[in-house]
Amino acid sequence: MFIVSPDSTDRRMTLKKYLFRLTIALGILAFGPQSILQSRSASAAEAVASQATAVLAGGCFWGIDGVFKHVKGVSQVVSGYSGGNAETAQYETVSTGTTGQAESVLITFDPAKVSYDQLLKVFFAVHDPTELNRQGPDTGTQYRSAIFYADNRQKAIAEAYIAELNRKKAYPDPIVTQVTPLKQFYPAEAYHQNYLALHPDNPYIVYNDLPKVTQLEKQFPDLYKP
Repeated sequence: MFIVSPDSTDRRMTLKKYLFRLTIALGILAFGPQSILQSRSASAAEAVASQATAVLAGGCFWGIDGVFKHVKGVSQVVSGYSGGNAETAQYETVSTGTTGQAESVLITFDPAKVSYDQLLKVFFAVHDPTELNRQGPDTGTQYRSAIFYADNRQKAIAEAYIAELNRKKAYPDPIVTQVTPLKQFYPAEAYHQNYLALHPDNPYIVYNDLPKVTQLEKQFPDLYKP
């Protein structure tokens, strides 16, 4: 039995610890030992559920990667390959233009902060979707403009937006961006990851890719993050 007196601070603290432990014990008896684990699992599931992904291809992945790393609500961007099989997902092989792979980026984002629609608006603003199997100085099917959709919702959004851009004649030529189902995404070699941020003085980056980041900041100031 615990006796608490006005000058017994240690005893009061001991009583509080006892009552806390008793409450936990009663809770486990009432609800089962899984209740706490389930609560933690629910929190983890909510965190995962708050994230979505998009896979886009718009020429050399260095520039597209660099752009989307500056978009609010985007938590991760990975450069890689989509459209081919695992056996051909190496840079040297993809560079032959015969594999069906496209240099792509896998974007992980929070839909509560940035929508898939907004990502597509950025995508079409920072590359030329009217160039067939090329982008800027790079030529070959691996540099094609493509949207690899994960589900029917992404497909519908992409097709509707392309139709809108064509209807408004947003570009002097028709859009040739492919809208195709995502079969698999293969991360590129480590030296390709975060290339723009790591090599800002590379002449290719300076001439071809940094202007894309500038375009993002200028055209979408509310979405831009330094």
